[in-house]
Amino acid sequence: MPELVYRPVIGFVRSVFAALDVKIDLQGSENLPRSGGAVLVSNHISYLDFVFAGLTALPQKRLVRFMAKESVFRHRVSGPLMRGMKHIPVDRDEGEKAYADALARLRSGEIVGIFPESTISTSFTLKSFKTGAVRLAQEAGVPLVPMALWGSQRLWTKGRPRNFRRSHIPVTVRVGERMQAPAGQYAGPITRRLRERVQELLEAAQRAYPARPKDAADSWWLPAHLGGTAPTAAEAREAGA
Repeated sequence: MPELVYRPVIGFVRSVFAALDVKIDLQGSENLPRSGGAVLVSNHISYLDFVFAGLTALPQKRLVRFMAKESVFRHRVSGPLMRGMKHIPVDRDEGEKAYADALARLRSGEIVGIFPESTISTSFTLKSFKTGAVRLAQEAGVPLVPMALWGSQRLWTKGRPRNFRRSHIPVTVRVGERMQAPAGQYAGPITRRLRERVQELLEAAQRAYPARPKDAADSWWLPAHLGGTAPTAAEAREAGA
């Protein structure tokens, strides 16, 4: 079936990033399968993460269907685009429907993208992972593909104004080797190993990141444990509560 919305959106996004001079450093896209289903699992630090995560599949000539909160599909601008790109709405009161839809996509050979933290981490560190990604991979018999993003929070994240000026912001993306999720094993231990792998990739992306804060006022996007002024994980949890 032709992708009448997804591919034009990709072209538009690439043009916008070129105009903003967003430098994307992507490594590891070969770890995504050229065919067959897979669950792409990423950290979540920005409203634009699904865009950068989706770009990882293009070298393999694949598209990713992301699970996203249902309210995004009701928005007058994003809604038609999300539906046209065949992403998967998640209503937290009816999560089983989204799960069944994602499972069907995986079994039909598609890549499904999931942010297992469920929401943006305002500390820019990894939150705990929900087990849904692993359970989907187990039930569909497909691999997990871990990945990590860094720098996207500088463009647009929770509690901060959008920065869509030509500010030359780099974004680093690292995609890791596939992980198997054998059926019959508890999802919890596999989820912990998956989180550890995403953490390793996140640290690799941070080490490779070519920019540092210009001054103390600009250090908001750097986690506290790296010397920035972002809230700690505990402070972020308290603020969220």
